[in-house]
Amino acid sequence: MNKDEVARLQAYLRKTFGTPSLEVRPRPKKQDSAEVYVNNEFIAVLFREEEEGEVSYQFQMAILDLDLEGV
Repeated sequence: MNKDEVARLQAYLRKTFGTPSLEVRPRPKKQDSAEVYVNNEFIAVLFREEEEGEVSYQFQMAILDLDLEGV
């Protein structure tokens, strides 16, 4: 993903989730994905997919049972 894509995705996710502290960061060794952080805590990976000229993004977030304690 290039800088423009990362910036656009970050703006979209901040608006959608109402979270100004959300940050999308390029992955150092991967060109097809970026990492998503909230308050400097890693929460998800964004994957870029291109098929037949159409570009889409998949947001993949794992929630561990441990994360649910105290909620």
